[in-house]
Amino acid sequence: VLVVAMERLVRNVNISTLVGGMLGLAAGIFTSWLMLMPIREFTGEWTAAAFFLLGSFLGYGGLLVGISKGSTFSVTGVARSISGHDEEEYLKLVDTSVIIDGRIADVCETGFIDGVFVIPQFILQELQHIADSPDSLKRARGRRGLDILNRMQKMPEINVRIVEDDFPKIKEVDAKLVALGKRMGAKVLTNDFNLNKVAELQGVQVLNVNELANAIKPVVLPGEPLKVFIIKEGKEQNQGVAYLEDGTMVVVDDGKKMIGKNINVTVTSVLQTTAGRMIFTKTKEQAEREAERAIRE
Repeated sequence: VLVVAMERLVRNVNISTLVGGMLGLAAGIFTSWLMLMPIREFTGEWTAAAFFLLGSFLGYGGLLVGISKGSTFSVTGVARSISGHDEEEYLKLVDTSVIIDGRIADVCETGFIDGVFVIPQFILQELQHIADSPDSLKRARGRRGLDILNRMQKMPEINVRIVEDDFPKIKEVDAKLVALGKRMGAKVLTNDFNLNKVAELQGVQVLNVNELANAIKPVVLPGEPLKVFIIKEGKEQNQGVAYLEDGTMVVVDDGKKMIGKNINVTVTSVLQTTAGRMIFTKTKEQAEREAERAIRE
């Protein structure tokens, strides 16, 4: 029964907390040994008993301190300290929009991003407020954000740190986040376009998840063939609109009459905007007609 209980305890305890507790216990016992070394000649046969009592007291104290501080400990942080890199260089302040979006958790699991993810208390409060919203859609988004945050806290690859820092005189959450970023020298992790611009204007470095997503989308070049499904008409006359699997909009010239069909198209140009990427194409038949016309001319 004791073994089963220990297994359940270890399984539910965060690895950082476990390591912190073990280090604290070891430090307490070692400290008691150092304290008794100079006086062991005077304690005589009571040395073992004194070591047991003092070791138990200091070991337990060290265990409690280690457990309470374990959340700030990370193996990667120790590695960076040994290699001469301070873990504080890798601080990232996480915005509410990124937590709710959820893609950051998947990126962390791949190992492409590491360091310390700082979650201010005011971000947690905003997330809780959204999760308690009477609006069912907002409530679902808020609860999803809390689930994502809980998932990130259990990842051994990263360190999630909750901080109490606040700015009572500042009312807007985004403004608080930028101010905290300036104070801590941290990068702001967001996918909010407005927060991105405000932070950059105030000299705070930003990591935008949407920009990362756009950067890793497959490259499409003019003249390349694509097969798309036209789902609606475009803004201009006779245009059709389709989407790639990654959500990229494809505008098809003369594609309105093909709505509801899978067709072959040829890429004519690619437009990159702050909101994403748009691919302009023409139908295969139109491309062939233009090619024949060019040959005749």
